[in-house]
Amino acid sequence: MSQSPLENPVSHSSERARDAVRDERRARILELVRERRIKSQSELAAHLGELGIQCNHATLSRDLRDMGLLKGPDGYQLPREAGLAADDSRMALYGAVQNYLESAVVAGNLVVLKTPVGAATPFAVALDRVGLAEVLGTIAGDDTVFIATAGATEAKALAKRLQDLKEKQRR
Repeated sequence: MSQSPLENPVSHSSERARDAVRDERRARILELVRERRIKSQSELAAHLGELGIQCNHATLSRDLRDMGLLKGPDGYQLPREAGLAADDSRMALYGAVQNYLESAVVAGNLVVLKTPVGAATPFAVALDRVGLAEVLGTIAGDDTVFIATAGATEAKALAKRLQDLKEKQRR
């Protein structure tokens, strides 16, 4: 009598193999981003394919997010190369505001941020990582970030804070 798949424990060797494949793919992504100007996930996938690494866009998106890569006007960048300290989330937020914030509008307890196309997710990640007291959560689309706050007062304070950060470069 054979055991059902639910009774078999997950194989630790298969987990290690999967982790090794992920780590190798991410190492190649870092090399590519350091060596070339990568403008899109499709371009990144093509370069990985040339190295014999096949993966789908969902996997690439997860890798890019988990690795903290930012997409700027010149393509993907490592946080340090974008002028950001990886362990300093406030600097990451400053960099995201400078690179991505086009406008911040208050709508009740929400702050609606407009960004260039493709920049909403890295901007939302920077907001989530900094842990601002006003931010209850974020939702990112392609060029829009919705930030939920506890109330209109917090939303106005957050919008002002982000706009003030953006103005620092203009002065």
